[in-house]
Amino acid sequence: MVIRLICKLLRPIKNRITLMVSRAVLVMVDDETTLQQLQARILGEELLDELERFQQYGFTSVPHPGAEAITLSVGGHRSHTVVINVDDRRYRLKGLKAGEVALYTDEGDYIHFQRDRIVSIHAGNKIVFDTPMAEFAGIIRAAKDIVDQTESDNEQTVRGMREVYNIHKHPGDSGGTTDKPDQEQ
Repeated sequence: MVIRLICKLLRPIKNRITLMVSRAVLVMVDDETTLQQLQARILGEELLDELERFQQYGFTSVPHPGAEAITLSVGGHRSHTVVINVDDRRYRLKGLKAGEVALYTDEGDYIHFQRDRIVSIHAGNKIVFDTPMAEFAGIIRAAKDIVDQTESDNEQTVRGMREVYNIHKHPGDSGGTTDKPDQEQ
């Protein structure tokens, strides 16, 4: 009798503890709010709306429907459920070594911080640096041509400029012309 009474008294506490942490699958994302809001299916059946998603400061993403999440129901109340982590196994980069880090998209673009202090960037179409100046402390190598002054009509490449330099001649001091440069660039 006493045990049954204790179990009856503890049941609401047990239920709240059981409901505190859950797995969920995302259904919708609203990224127009100051704190992203999600709609998710908790434990495969319960549909919850307007779940606040907490992200790391300085990083943000908009996950696809079907991504998986971990939710916390504050105080064990489903009416105050928040999302603390979202992952999507469909797009995650695989095969990283211990200590490596990567940022990635569903389209296959990524920034991969590898071992031996190598950073690999892959973009399917273009990387845009919107800055008045870029500085590089070391050598710059390009597998293809480098085009400068792209906002003007100039389509001259560095390779083209080098070819012009290597064959150019100047008027000589005593008439005639000089030979092409002694050292080709």
